[in-house]
Amino acid sequence: MNKLAALGRSPWYWLVLLLLGLAMEGTALFYQHVLGYGPCVVCIQVRLWVMGLILVALAALVMRRSWFGLIAAHALSALVLAGMLERAWKLLGIERGTVEGECSFDLGLPAWLPLDHWFPPLFQVQEACGYTPTLPFGLSMAEVLPVLSALLLLLSVALLVASLASRRPSV
Repeated sequence: MNKLAALGRSPWYWLVLLLLGLAMEGTALFYQHVLGYGPCVVCIQVRLWVMGLILVALAALVMRRSWFGLIAAHALSALVLAGMLERAWKLLGIERGTVEGECSFDLGLPAWLPLDHWFPPLFQVQEACGYTPTLPFGLSMAEVLPVLSALLLLLSVALLVASLASRRPSV
């Protein structure tokens, strides 16, 4: 448990999480802008969760020295990863035809946060849902995302529990 807590406090953990998020965003943008695969609304929603993970990792690099900051960072990363897992699971269901539902071009963001208008190259929906591009090794993005999200969520929850158990704040 102490080794997990030490990992959760390490700047290297948060840096790897930050770099992984940037790599995921970069991969999505490469497939979109270089290979011509336009993103669907669920793909963009996954991108938003990944962007949230990047922001949490950046904040955690600063806040990790504080016990409360560390706990908040782990809790937020778990929350973000749970949201990402839910969207990734839906994306896989849509691709496999096991999830029924409307897949519109509306991101569902509030009017005060029109990210798709502010940053269209990143967050503008371009295609209807149905399939995702194939990655190396023959797996689609929709097949990789739920597995990656679930593994990261399990790690995040384990680090949260270890951090909570390792040190209680003095009152």
